[in-house]
Amino acid sequence: MSPTSTPTAPTRRSIPGSGLLDLMAGPPGIDGYLEQINPMLVTGECRAEVLAVHHGTTDSVTLTLRPNRVWQGSRAGQFVQVSVEIDGVRHTRCYSPASPEASGRELEITVKRHPEGLVSNFLADHAGPGLVLGLSQADGDFHLPDPRPDSILLIGAGSGITPLMGILRTLCGEGHSGPVALIQYAPDPERTIYREELDRLAAESPDFNLLRSYTRAPGVGELDGHFSPAHLPQADPSFDSAETFACGPPALLDAVRGTWANGLEQRLHVESFVPPGLLPIGEPGEGTIRFAGSDVQAEEAGVPAQSGCRMGICHSCTCRKVSGTIKNLLTEEVSSGPDESIQLCVSAPLSDLVIDL
Repeated sequence: MSPTSTPTAPTRRSIPGSGLLDLMAGPPGIDGYLEQINPMLVTGECRAEVLAVHHGTTDSVTLTLRPNRVWQGSRAGQFVQVSVEIDGVRHTRCYSPASPEASGRELEITVKRHPEGLVSNFLADHAGPGLVLGLSQADGDFHLPDPRPDSILLIGAGSGITPLMGILRTLCGEGHSGPVALIQYAPDPERTIYREELDRLAAESPDFNLLRSYTRAPGVGELDGHFSPAHLPQADPSFDSAETFACGPPALLDAVRGTWANGLEQRLHVESFVPPGLLPIGEPGEGTIRFAGSDVQAEEAGVPAQSGCRMGICHSCTCRKVSGTIKNLLTEEVSSGPDESIQLCVSAPLSDLVIDL
């Protein structure tokens, strides 16, 4: 997930002659009939079937997915939007595949529980083989570049390890010969995602240096405490020349950005899995929100807008503001221009608004 990227809409492919076949099939179209046979057979929408479920830690679940043939693959580090129906309502969230590039027809995501995580908790409790999920094409500019960097430093915390696993697995599969270092932050060994696999990779590859800090179990890992610039020389003495990929909660990324703020920014790539702290709105405005082309107020309509990450990253909730004034809660920028694109999840109304969903 990249704060500066806009997700690609799911690609719609069709079988040869499907336009004529759709006409012959009537209103449901070919996909309407294929849906009844097997929901994975549809040709106009990307979907994925759960093949296997593995609970690697007590608070996470790893799902092995098989996308249908609409899936175009992903680059190591990118994110996808996964959709699931819960109590008759379709919910969408962003996850970064941990599978390597060119991994065939299988895709792996690891989902970490959160106290208020409707989708993450549903998948952890109820996902099983045969469950069909909605899937977008991969997107985001947080990914392993071509050509591969000579030296790579990875920094991850919690479920932020998942895109880094995709990068690391890709490098291992390609036989990358340059130095790779990973600093992983976790509460304790039992809640360290991919702990056993990472230990094995570190034991097998002399070019892979793995260091961990268990923030709630000091003295157990190779490092102690939360991220500190003092951790970097221990992981990679030449960290300032390495291409660095960091993923995790805002506090980690803020500390990393501060360390790379002295002319090294071009070598740093960051991704967040947790909503950043929103700036205060200030004096709220008075007014209503109406839909363009109708006289219905948003709060009365009960029609949910499209959404994904809900923190200004995936841009799924982007819509057109016809008129009115809004405040961006991330940047604190106030905008009153007509006919402009806004992100609903990080926008606060300061006046009457007319939006076009």
